[in-house]
Order: sequence, then structure tokens, then C-alpha cells
Amino acid sequence: MNILIVDGRPIEVDQEGYLADLNDWSEPVAEALALQEDLTLEDEHWEILRLLRAFHDEFQLSPATRPLIKYTALKLGPDKGNSMHLNRLFKGTPAKLAAKLAGLPKPSNCI
Repeated sequence: MNILIVDGRPIEVDQEGYLADLNDWSEPVAEALALQEDLTLEDEHWEILRLLRAFHDEFQLSPATRPLIKYTALKLGPDKGNSMHLNRLFKGTPAKLAAKLAGLPKPSNCI
């Protein structure tokens, strides 16, 4: 395990940067994880991260890319629920990177 220090508090992450304990997630933790990915979170990112957390609360899993796109389109409309928008926000790996930043487990069918 690796340690990420956020607001003076140690947060355990695995070797890929996913939280060891999903309860450790907070917006400052998401910002710290994003910094490690050279990403600054903006309103569009937060909208998807909150949506992903709602998905996880509802289904107890992290969606792969296609379900993420479908769920986003359902909840936020087709302008945001498409691969081009999500790939632009999350560097071409929306399911993996967005799940990591949302404090969720790595989607099981993502390499």
C-alpha cells in the first residue's frame, strides 16, 4: 500500500492509486488524487464524480465505460453522456480514472 497525505491525514491507496478504504473519500482526497494525474478538477469533472458515486451507491459497483456513458446520458443528457465528452474530461480513460477520483474501486473489466 502507498500513502497519500491529505490535510495532514494519511490515506491508504493501492499501487494504482485507488483508495484502500472507500470511506476515506472526500473532495480534498479527490483533488489530491487528481493532482497525481496532472488534472485539475472543474465543475464538469465534479458532476461526473458525483454521478459515479450515486451509481456506486445504487449498484455497488464501478461501471465500465459503456455503462458509464449510458448512465451519464440517462442522468445528464446526451451532450454529457457520450464518449467524446467523458474521454476529454478523463484523459481517454473515463471509467478507470473517474472511478479512482470518485474514490471507487477500479471497474472489474478494465485492464
